[in-house]
Amino acid sequence: MSHPLASREDWLKARLALLAEEKELTRRSDELARRRQELPWVRVDKDYRFDTDRGPAVLKDLFDGRSQLLVYHFMFGPEFTAGCPSCSSLADEFDRISVHLANHDVTLMAVSRAPLEKLQGYKRRMGWSFPWASSIDGAFNHDFSASYTEEDQRAGLEYNYKPEPPMPESSAQDGCHGPLDQIASGCGVDVPAYIRERPGMSAFVLEGAVVYHTYSAYSRGLDVLWGMYQWLDRAPKGRNDTSIWIRRRDEYETQPAQAGACCHESPPAVVSLG
Repeated sequence: MSHPLASREDWLKARLALLAEEKELTRRSDELARRRQELPWVRVDKDYRFDTDRGPAVLKDLFDGRSQLLVYHFMFGPEFTAGCPSCSSLADEFDRISVHLANHDVTLMAVSRAPLEKLQGYKRRMGWSFPWASSIDGAFNHDFSASYTEEDQRAGLEYNYKPEPPMPESSAQDGCHGPLDQIASGCGVDVPAYIRERPGMSAFVLEGAVVYHTYSAYSRGLDVLWGMYQWLDRAPKGRNDTSIWIRRRDEYETQPAQAGACCHESPPAVVSLG
């Protein structure tokens, strides 16, 4: 064993020192949340159209009678045969929290560019019931920096508020991206098609008949939304990401035993990527 050992007294001394830093981080997080809510709003005038379980919809309809809307930009492109495994593990939590958000004037839903029929089929496979809209015929995901075109990739694009260089022609070849090839293959596409979709979240508010965009986050900015990572960050070995280990919850070789479980009706969520 290479990890340092200590007496209970020495452990408590170290723990209290860490606690002081954790409390400072909590206070800093509270301050950032306040500043996040103070960001200016941007009026959304574009006529975005969606396909939903209830039929065609516009952005205002997605609020479902509430004044706030949180959208998760789920990586599921038109050519995909399955959703991104990382997005899938995050979405395992949506059904559990959406009822609480709905009773606090917030609607949570996912939006992807795949056809609605694919999204519905994948929801059945994963046992989900949260609302999931298709934006296949519109620019919603592109305008909110969650989907890109082949032309974007060739010219260079901006994701997570910073530019990415053009994708080299050689990068369009299968088998040269390491573990990312396996993830893309599991979604039924090659790597360039896979990374034309990106994870993110966007927040909106409805005042009267007007929708405003208030906030968006991407990549590691989504970490705090992933409950599994928060638990792993407190486990002895942390995230322990020595390889790409994430799977859809029905793809793990072994499943946690459910007998006697009092809090879970399905296997717990896990997540990676970002």
